[in-house]
Amino acid sequence: MSRFRELLDHPEVEEVCVLRGHELARGQRIGFMAYHGGGLEEVTEIVAQAAAERAGASYYGVHQPVGMERHIPSIEVSPSVSEHLHSFIEHVHSVITIHGFGRMGFFASLLVGGRHRDLAEHVGGHLRRHLPAYDVITDIDAIPSDLRGLHPRNPVNLPPGAGVQIELPPRVRGTSPMWWDWEGPDLNPHTASLVNALAEAAGTWVSGAGSSPIR
Repeated sequence: MSRFRELLDHPEVEEVCVLRGHELARGQRIGFMAYHGGGLEEVTEIVAQAAAERAGASYYGVHQPVGMERHIPSIEVSPSVSEHLHSFIEHVHSVITIHGFGRMGFFASLLVGGRHRDLAEHVGGHLRRHLPAYDVITDIDAIPSDLRGLHPRNPVNLPPGAGVQIELPPRVRGTSPMWWDWEGPDLNPHTASLVNALAEAAGTWVSGAGSSPIR
C-alpha cells in the first residue's frame, strides 16, 4: 500500500473534495489544493478553501489533525490511489496548490512555482498588489530547486492546463510570532489579503488565453 493511501486511511485524517463550476467548460474551470493541510503545513487548507469558495472554484485537500505531521512527498500524492483526487483532476483544467514552508532568507517571500508560468505571473501580480510588504517570486530560477513544483508527477501539474504551486512562509499564514497576540476570530490582515488575492486571481483568469504550461 502506498504511503499516501495509508495516510488517507488514518481515522483522524480528513480528505475533502468539492467540485464547483459544473456549468463551465473544462478549459475555464480552476481549482485549489492543499494536500499537506491541517497539522502539517498549518493554515494552508484554510487559505485554499476560503479562496476556492470565494472564487466559485473547486477544492481538494488532505487535512491532518493537530499534532500530526506526516509528510508525503508531492510526487507520491497520486490520483491512482484516491477517487477524490482523481475526480478533482478530471474536473479542473488548471490548479493552484497551496503549501507552507519556512527557510532562512525567505521569511517574507511567497514562491510561485509550478509548470504553468503564465498563470504563475497572473497570480503573482495579484499577490503583489494585495501584499506589497512581501517579496513575491515568480522567476522560476530564483526559487530553490526543491520548491519549484516542476516534477511532472506533482499533482499541481496533472490537470491538462497544469498549475501553480505557491509556497507560503509562516508570517503570511499567521503562524509566526508576529501574530501571537492576534485573537481573531477572523483571519489576520495578511492572511485575509492573501485569500482576497488568490480568489481575485482565480476569478479573473481565463484559461487558454495566452497560457503556456511547461510540457
